[in-house]
Amino acid sequence: MAAPRKSEKQAGNAAADASETISDVVFRQIRQDIISGALAPGTKIKLEQAKIHYSISVSSLREILSRLAMENLVLAEGQRGFEVSPASRKELEELADLRTVLETHAIALSFAAGTLEWEGRVVAAHHKLAAAERKLLAGDASRTIDWVRYDWEFHQAIVSACNSTTLMATLSSVFDRFLRYHMLAKSFRGQAVADDHKLLFDSALKRDVDAAQAIIARHVQSGMEHVLRSGRIG
Repeated sequence: MAAPRKSEKQAGNAAADASETISDVVFRQIRQDIISGALAPGTKIKLEQAKIHYSISVSSLREILSRLAMENLVLAEGQRGFEVSPASRKELEELADLRTVLETHAIALSFAAGTLEWEGRVVAAHHKLAAAERKLLAGDASRTIDWVRYDWEFHQAIVSACNSTTLMATLSSVFDRFLRYHMLAKSFRGQAVADDHKLLFDSALKRDVDAAQAIIARHVQSGMEHVLRSGRIG
């Protein structure tokens, strides 16, 4: 997502809420840069440089980084400024546990309340994900970005009937923080992850809560182990 080029002052003259819109765009961009690894763990975020790069004022940038600190994606260091949160085995293990708890709970709620429209979302999301996985397995590494997006869309579709915006928002944040570790590992997990997604898809259409929860627990655990085997996490 490209950062906007007009200043906040210009935007403020155009519309009262334009600066908020710019802040939201920059928030998403910085957040994505952290999750993708473009901003590596431990990177010092120099406000003057970041102001130019993201085309936003220092005051707004501070607010954005403080919001990211609430998600533990950024560390606020008082007078010393901000840095991207470090990656650690301990945090990865905690995120794996938390994701498993949240996603298995959301699955139970979603399967109980899912409608025909929900099934349609699951089918569509799995179709896109499976197509991206086939290309990755065939050696087309250029589809990695598509896979990252479709992976979340599929998992989101599975739990989207849970009827809890708080649960969905919390799971989304944990999912992204867990994903950051996969991006640091810099490798696709292969056929096993595609197989897990197909089994999860089949379980969803059958409303088999126990099977889906077991698949998620194994899926998350194997993902964590894959990251640790990469040797890129201390």
